Amino acid sequence: MVAGGLVVSDVPRSEVIASYEIETSLPLQQAAEALAGEQSTGTFIRVERESDELRARSAAQVVSVDELPLSGASALPGAKGDPDKRRRALLRLRFPLDNFGPSLPNLLAAVAGNLFELRELAAIKLIGLDLPSEFAERYPGPAFGVEGTRRLMGRSEGAMIGTIVKPSIGLRPDELAELVGELATAGIDFIKDDELQGNGAIAPFEERVKAVMPVLLRHADRTGTMPMYAFNITDDLERMRHNHDLVLEQGGTCIMVCVNMVGFAGTEWVRRHSQLPIHGHRAMLGSMMRSPQLGFGYGAWQALARVAGVDHLHTNGISNKFYESDAEVLASIRQVRTPMLDHRPIVPVLSSGQWAGLAHDTHAAVDTTDVLVLAGGGIHGHPHGAAAGVEAMRTAWHAAEHGESFAAAVERSPALRAAVDTFGGVRG
Repeated sequence: MVAGGLVVSDVPRSEVIASYEIETSLPLQQAAEALAGEQSTGTFIRVERESDELRARSAAQVVSVDELPLSGASALPGAKGDPDKRRRALLRLRFPLDNFGPSLPNLLAAVAGNLFELRELAAIKLIGLDLPSEFAERYPGPAFGVEGTRRLMGRSEGAMIGTIVKPSIGLRPDELAELVGELATAGIDFIKDDELQGNGAIAPFEERVKAVMPVLLRHADRTGTMPMYAFNITDDLERMRHNHDLVLEQGGTCIMVCVNMVGFAGTEWVRRHSQLPIHGHRAMLGSMMRSPQLGFGYGAWQALARVAGVDHLHTNGISNKFYESDAEVLASIRQVRTPMLDHRPIVPVLSSGQWAGLAHDTHAAVDTTDVLVLAGGGIHGHPHGAAAGVEAMRTAWHAAEHGESFAAAVERSPALRAAVDTFGGVRG
């Protein structure tokens, strides 16, 4: 049969469906077929050995083209065509898995390779991926997910409350240990290194681990539970192996990987070796996601990160300090929670400008407590100290989860009242 001007085999086969938003001055179908050809069997001209049989077997196919309103953004540099004829569309392409196999790097070459450079396109953004079961057979996905994370941190129900070490960098290991002790005593569930904290001279990785873990282990001996601390192991590959092994040896229960800094293949390499949950950070994602005209949508990116094996993944939170709208953030949280490839459910990580006053709105919007809420300044900036910041967060989320109004929670909690006075107005 024929679809999109290309011959399609009737033989069933595994395939990847990639979704894009494109903008072009060409007829939409023509632009879609140019993209499909460039990313599979075609080039700028039909060549001798590009037979009908080869195209039927290996050519990417246009599944659908649905026109969208123009974004109003400027065309990408070098885009050709009449700007007055520009149109926008949601495009879905089918890629035969036989072209590249169940491999994350080779999948990316197909669905996100040279297509960003096509002059026919005034905008091109990969927004979604549907992957076949062969990816689950090759990639085991998250090892711990929601259930394993809750078990290790001793939080069987309710929102998981966490923080980022603040100041992000500059604390010496003994100062960090003191802060961690305060947070643990306050009942925090989760603490993480900032993504800026690597292996610098002020707080070398090994010294941080050896300063923090005795504090957490003593707390566990006293209370029976230990907050999860995500040490940022991001580095060159062999260094990440060493860092993971040190955290494990010292009794740690989590590692953090900046996914974009080491790539999906690097993240998956860590997953193969790791015996600990992987906290997946999204740092640098804005360079790929922020423009409506170019790069990745969160839906495609999170699918790749989950296949790579992260157990937690940053989505940002509502009313955040970055560029995303609440609607975009909530869509990201839904995407992370959508089942995929029979892999374990993972934990959405809500961060950026979070504080106790957002608990009720967030809980109502996401309708789940299987979230990790990170408040950096919203905890460390509390006027009565970080412990009071933890208490305010816990009080607000407990109230939201149990149907108590925010106003009533504020009335009974001095810590929450001080948070309101410091961070914003009362939210009902």
